Amino acid sequence: MDDLYIVGSSGSMYLNTAGGYLHASKECLSAQNIEAVYPVGMIGEAAIHAVILRRGSSIPFEKANLRNLLSVSKNEQEYVTLSRAAQLIIWHNEHRFCGRCGHKMLHHAVDLAKHCEHCSLAQYPRISPCIIVLVVDGDRCVLARSPRFPPGRFSTLAGFIEAGESAEAAVHREIHEEVGIDVKNVRYFKSQSWPFPHSLMLGFFADYAGGELLADGVEIEEANWYHRDAMPDLPPSFAISSALIQQFLNGDV
Repeated sequence: MDDLYIVGSSGSMYLNTAGGYLHASKECLSAQNIEAVYPVGMIGEAAIHAVILRRGSSIPFEKANLRNLLSVSKNEQEYVTLSRAAQLIIWHNEHRFCGRCGHKMLHHAVDLAKHCEHCSLAQYPRISPCIIVLVVDGDRCVLARSPRFPPGRFSTLAGFIEAGESAEAAVHREIHEEVGIDVKNVRYFKSQSWPFPHSLMLGFFADYAGGELLADGVEIEEANWYHRDAMPDLPPSFAISSALIQQFLNGDV
């Protein structure tokens, strides 16, 4: 099967003329505008590549809405392909120059990386580890909303892991900072790549251990206890937060 291509430029992904994200050929793109080509993975028997066009290139395609594409992913393989391509497109756009000396970064001869010929710094695609947690207490769970959420949307609690911190320690800290409660029995669920823009979400369950539920008013504008039979508007099904909540609703926590 012929190779397929995902087109990106200036940190954005572009749809093909039929509205899909896979391009059957890169021949319609001017060779002089192609800045880089990165391996993304496989879909079925087809190898997928991310083709990065130079900034300012004339692109005869519409920008993609990544969340919409992820929401209609046919399977895990397609989700991973989109997530990886999106992160490579953003990484390429945001790491053009060396963070140590300011010289232009070049493609590494062997690794999926960029390197600086001037000072030898190597820069790999960035990954930012985060924890995402559903706090449970019998037949109720904590759900909260960020000011960035659509109206009425509630989800699990989440936050970045800080330097020198374990994932479990981040669970305790983030929950206490965001909603003021303590937890115990922290247990791992699963992980998910989250390309907004380069997070790796580590999913956990935790049991309520005490304290009054109170939103911090900054990252969290509202937090409540919800019972299984009275849930609010929930995250989209492709998100790990939805998988955490579904486990709870199924009684599998």
